[in-house]
Amino acid sequence: METVKIAIMGQGYVGLPLAMAAVEAGHHVIGFEPDSQRCQHLCAGDSYIEDVSCKTLEAALKTSRYLPTGQEDLLAGFDVAVITVPTPLKDRQPELGAVRKASESLARHLRRGSMVILESTSHPGTTREIVLPILEVHSQLRAGVDFHLAFSPERIDPGNEQWTFANTPKIVSGLTEECRARAEAFYAGITKSVVLAASLEEAELAKVFENTFRHVNVALVNELCRVARTLGVDVWRTLDLAASKPFGFMKFAPGPGVGGHCLPVDTVYLSHHLRTQHGEPFRLVELAQEINEAQPAYVVGRLQAGLNTRFGQALKDARILVLGLAYKAGVADSRQSPAVEVVAELERRGANVDAVDPHVADGVGMHAPLPYSSYDAVVLLTAHPEFTLAQIAAESTYVLDTRGVMPDALHIERL
Repeated sequence: METVKIAIMGQGYVGLPLAMAAVEAGHHVIGFEPDSQRCQHLCAGDSYIEDVSCKTLEAALKTSRYLPTGQEDLLAGFDVAVITVPTPLKDRQPELGAVRKASESLARHLRRGSMVILESTSHPGTTREIVLPILEVHSQLRAGVDFHLAFSPERIDPGNEQWTFANTPKIVSGLTEECRARAEAFYAGITKSVVLAASLEEAELAKVFENTFRHVNVALVNELCRVARTLGVDVWRTLDLAASKPFGFMKFAPGPGVGGHCLPVDTVYLSHHLRTQHGEPFRLVELAQEINEAQPAYVVGRLQAGLNTRFGQALKDARILVLGLAYKAGVADSRQSPAVEVVAELERRGANVDAVDPHVADGVGMHAPLPYSSYDAVVLLTAHPEFTLAQIAAESTYVLDTRGVMPDALHIERL
């Protein structure tokens, strides 16, 4: 595909890596970001996304082909626009306000021959039933005739150095065959592999199912964790044994819950859409949601039981050190993090909590405010590589390890 002007709506975990890839491919990129503080950081070459280094961002700025901005008028004349805005939950229901707003902004600058691609995750039907009407009404142009419309789900895994935007296969769909062909040509120029879907809805369902698969399996091992404890069996060794089977099994590990944008959010988009629009429950998904949402409270209950059994101590007024606030190791992303919920529940029950996280700003940083031995319990919620597990084990009185990574010792209890 020849060099074109690309507008990327949103410069977060999805939009910024996409922008860098497009600049590297030689395109001119408008990185539209309504958050003024984020824009200031981007313009200064200061990346707030782990997957994009400051060096990469600075190099993109030096090409003069990358412009971070919150000015909508700079979207004018785009050839390709990609919507990568958040799709969060509000009051436990899908909130597509950012998608609608981005679509309206693009519609005001839409012209014949241009293309709009939705990457933000949502329920099947979003591209056709929400984005398409907004673009047509505000532009007075016809999708599939005057302009091209496509959906290509994001597959960003923050902190994953093996599978990045460049080498993760990209699913591509279009409103028409021509729309799909245009989108395929665009992504083929910035990624290594493109996988074609027959329809918009097929691609949208594939995306939410990918995350539903993980969500359900995490719920399964989280419940297995409780079952194994009831049976007096070590769940971690059980999972290792099962993983020795070379076929028909994929290992998942229990933990304090699920977090990030994908697992606790995307599955709700699918189940909510099915219930409200089609009157059909997605029972397994809804049960998985219930199990995973209860996991932070289960962690706190295990900690309370541990303190009681070992020291005859209540959780109220206990001094607790929490290690990790991010939803996964090695990243600063604390969106929907179960670790944050654990801290909130501990404080609600009257514990005195210090939280350490070398990545998340809400944490006290890399080191505990007090020696490990000063705390009644240490709770490992996120196994950041910066944490020295041997030191934690050697200096702590009691550790609840929710990730199964600490060394074996009498004072260390695995979830």
